[in-house]
Amino acid sequence: MYHVVVRKNRLEQRKVRIRKKLMMSLDTPRLSVYRSNKYISAQVIDDAKGVTLASATSQTLKSVKGKTKVEQSLEIGKEIAKKAIEKKVKKVVFDRSGYRYHGRVKAVAEGAREGGLKF
Repeated sequence: MYHVVVRKNRLEQRKVRIRKKLMMSLDTPRLSVYRSNKYISAQVIDDAKGVTLASATSQTLKSVKGKTKVEQSLEIGKEIAKKAIEKKVKKVVFDRSGYRYHGRVKAVAEGAREGGLKF
């Protein structure tokens, strides 16, 4: 039990530390990633207005069925980029939400770059 509590606190501390640095660029929307054991989701958020501009999740996307989690993440990155560009958003800051930049989180970033987003 103690190990789980410490682990969650570390993740929260990293998330706050990362977000504090990102908030310096309020004029640029942020691409936030959430990773669970089963699914992955991404949102483009405008913090100045407090609204979500675009979102994509592996739960609802049909093109990710039957693929590995990393392949799903790459598709989510491409999908979020497509939706963001439709909303006239071309540049974002990447918020990895305390997760290490490898595996599925890295795949979302690479997919978003392939889709045309700059960060």
